[in-house]
Amino acid sequence: MLKITRLAQLNKGIFPHTSKHLSCKQWLLYIAFSFVTSVGVSKNAIASDTTLPLETYNIHTLATGLNAPWSMVELPDGTWLVTERDGHVVMVKGNSQKRLNVNFEGLYLAGQGGLLDILLAPDYAQSNTVYFTYAQGNLSANRLVIAKAQFNGTEFSKPQIVYTVATDKGTPQHYAGRALILPDNTLLFSSGDGFDYREQAQVVTSQLGKMLRINLDGSIPNDNPFKDHTNPNAHAVFSLGHRNAQGLVFDYDAKRIVSHEHGPAGGDELNFLSAGENYGWPVITYGKDYSQARISPFTQYKGMKQPSINWTPSIAPSGMAYYGTRDSVFASLQKHLFITTLVDRKLYAVDINNNRFKQTAVFPEISGRLRDVFVSNSGNIAILTDGKDAKLLLVSAAK
Repeated sequence: MLKITRLAQLNKGIFPHTSKHLSCKQWLLYIAFSFVTSVGVSKNAIASDTTLPLETYNIHTLATGLNAPWSMVELPDGTWLVTERDGHVVMVKGNSQKRLNVNFEGLYLAGQGGLLDILLAPDYAQSNTVYFTYAQGNLSANRLVIAKAQFNGTEFSKPQIVYTVATDKGTPQHYAGRALILPDNTLLFSSGDGFDYREQAQVVTSQLGKMLRINLDGSIPNDNPFKDHTNPNAHAVFSLGHRNAQGLVFDYDAKRIVSHEHGPAGGDELNFLSAGENYGWPVITYGKDYSQARISPFTQYKGMKQPSINWTPSIAPSGMAYYGTRDSVFASLQKHLFITTLVDRKLYAVDINNNRFKQTAVFPEISGRLRDVFVSNSGNIAILTDGKDAKLLLVSAAK
């Protein structure tokens, strides 16, 4: 694996300063900003819409007492699997829940690291295969990995690592870690910039600050945009210039990939992804550093994509789900994105039909730090809260 050094391969004309480890004061600023609530937006901003009519609904609690959960998935039989960052997976079936210990090789639990995303293989009904993303290593050298395991209904096999991000980092922040299986059965996943290594998001041979695309067996698709690069670390790169992307879905109605990512103090983004594109971080951003220092003088730069939505001040988007025309329980929400937020502490529905980009806070009874959202097999909406005593909730239409 490649162990990067700070400022390697940088264009100093674009990056006027270096990024250093956080001081105590900067950590206090970081923590303070993570709890600021705001509703404002700026350029490329999204319009608020409070007039969206909703069907009547009920809210059910499926699971309680979850310990720092990060993501969830529903199995074909209605069982839920919820990841906890310490490496457990909680199985929720009917009125019961059970915490399963999964033996992840080299799991690194620190900062924002640990067990992150979970998703089912396209052939899950036959293979019982589940994919995970998690942080591996130690403080001096850690990275994001993709692993798979089989689930027999009561326990997991030992996970097998499928792909290891090639660039190590020395911080326990910004893993990103969201994964998505595309219609062509390739796996797209977000790799964060490592916080202290943000300049690496612009270095195509670094796998930090990227969207990476692999085959389900860990090999590299032949049509990846940098497959012919002389450095093999670039072969998995799908797009670059990302910070800490934790939302990743496929809009099957418009046939496009949608992602969102955390900005610093402001500058949260929603993007429609295309192969080989540069999404700008940290050359262009609408956010500032947590110290309020300017990160870059640019909000636009040649060859770099503008965000479709910019949230400034930050809402801290976490999970995301797409509610499309195959889902009918909440017909008024078709062609909307559901986005959970950690700072705004709301679930937003964002209308992306014909790029309307109107945002409505929905299901106001559910508030607090919200970690993830998932559309169930029957078209209901599952919401995962955040923290040490979290819950899995299900919103369904009232009968």
